[in-house]
Amino acid sequence: MQVVARAKSIPISAEKLGLVVTAVRGKQVDQALAILRFSQTPAARVVAKVVKSAMANAENNYQLIPSDMRIVSIFANQGRRLKRFKARSRGRASPILKRSSHVTVILGSEES
Repeated sequence: MQVVARAKSIPISAEKLGLVVTAVRGKQVDQALAILRFSQTPAARVVAKVVKSAMANAENNYQLIPSDMRIVSIFANQGRRLKRFKARSRGRASPILKRSSHVTVILGSEES
């Protein structure tokens, strides 16, 4: 049984989230949360929230034991980009891209 949780439109770029995501891929849920708790990036707090949401989905929707789960797949995709412009010298403007991303966590049981 696989359980899915998603977080959409997170105001952090997918590249920054990707560094945190690769640290917990394939780990047991308890071990992954311990890694995220002591990580110093703001992206770790977002990823931990999604992992906890997937654990809650497993427990409440499928009556599974969350401590027996592991992260089968986790990835961060690009979300939409807000395009803004900043005034520069000599009457010019330069573009600013405010990136967002989507995080998906798939949990699976240990025996599968």
